[in-house]
Amino acid sequence: MIGSGKFFDFPGLKLTMTTEESKAIKDVPAPKVVIAGSGMSQGGRIIFHEREYLPDPKSTILFVGYQAAGSLGRQILEGAKSVRIMGEDVPVKCKVAHISGYSAHADQKRLIDWVRPMKETLKKVFVVQGDPEASRALAVAIEDKLAIFAEVPSAGEEVML
Repeated sequence: MIGSGKFFDFPGLKLTMTTEESKAIKDVPAPKVVIAGSGMSQGGRIIFHEREYLPDPKSTILFVGYQAAGSLGRQILEGAKSVRIMGEDVPVKCKVAHISGYSAHADQKRLIDWVRPMKETLKKVFVVQGDPEASRALAVAIEDKLAIFAEVPSAGEEVML
């Protein structure tokens, strides 16, 4: 099925194209699976579903891929007993699971390959996403392999360009 390009083509699948259709999922009888795009639970329709299902001990939230430090997704993964969603404290009673190894982002080699063609015109690269350790490792690799100064700004730091 995956090789055919029809991974999301199966009986019973209902695509929700509007916010109203997405919110109506709560009225569909269980069992059900809600599939959402990436975003670390920082916004979009998924937060409505999280508000609905996080308190349900019969539900499971499955994160696929990276959840950034400080994001709602990371808070849930790290075992928060309650999270704040749209100004409301929501208890986390559902099962929490994680599949690692999938990412919407390029790895270090691909990022360096992406920067390489610009190396003659770049004065500095700011690495602004990822865990601090991985960000610093990427900055060092950019400096070592491309001879471009790379910096990992602190959270909230402002830089004058």
